[in-house]
Amino acid sequence: MYKSIMVPVDLEHQDKLGKALTTAGLFAKEFKADLTLVGVTPTVPTAVAHTPEEFAQKLKDFGERQAGVLGVPVQTKAVTSADPARDLDDALDKAAHELGADLVVMGTHMPGIYEHVFSSNAGYLASHSDISVFVVR
Repeated sequence: MYKSIMVPVDLEHQDKLGKALTTAGLFAKEFKADLTLVGVTPTVPTAVAHTPEEFAQKLKDFGERQAGVLGVPVQTKAVTSADPARDLDDALDKAAHELGADLVVMGTHMPGIYEHVFSSNAGYLASHSDISVFVVR
């Protein structure tokens, strides 16, 4: 059913990714699909990494740990953006298309007042992408 699954990850909030990663891992096993973790980083230093190259290495290390936990091979893709806060939705959609993903599994949180005015990243991607999006709360 699915051949390529993408999971957007925010390395600054690894503790909140568990359910989405577990769900993606189960889907990858069930459908024998590729699983790729995608992270978006700015060109400037952040709390996670000082450079895009350091971010890519940390994402790769995280992916290797997740492969052991999930029991499936995991690839990673680091995307650099001048302004991830503004570009995140488009960067994720573009990455999904570049990977040939036919399913995106995304974590989200309980909607608050902000999400009633502005959509969440998962909500935006689910509403605007032509790729199936499975939102995990």
